[in-house]
Amino acid sequence: MLIRPGKWVRKGISMPGTTRVEIRTLKVGRYMAIDDDAYRILSISKSKPGKHGSAKARIELEDLFTGQKRSHVGSVSDTVHVPVIEKGSATVTHLQGEEVHAMDAKTFDMMVLPDEESLNVEAGGEIMWMEAMGRFKIIRDH
Repeated sequence: MLIRPGKWVRKGISMPGTTRVEIRTLKVGRYMAIDDDAYRILSISKSKPGKHGSAKARIELEDLFTGQKRSHVGSVSDTVHVPVIEKGSATVTHLQGEEVHAMDAKTFDMMVLPDEESLNVEAGGEIMWMEAMGRFKIIRDH
């Protein structure tokens, strides 16, 4: 089932840029992916197994890119997607509207990143960037 062009979200179909793990292995501060969005885990609470079922986990999440909060409930033996997160540094070459043009410090590739209003990004400055599931974000300015 296609929800957005090129994005699969049905259970059992893999999402690009993710791996699958059991809920019982997740920890606070790590990441989880739901519906093509990457989230940071804020808290996990687990219940004991009941008379007719397995233990459940309630996970409180925060979207990495929008800050929106969300919760997820599932059996501790269920598998969920975990995004592969890449981080790096870059030098800002110039600003153009809502975009930051930068050169990656390792590969010297040019990158176009969305401007973060809360950060003081200037041409010639250093930034730290993060990529998850094909989306980029500036996480820190030096």
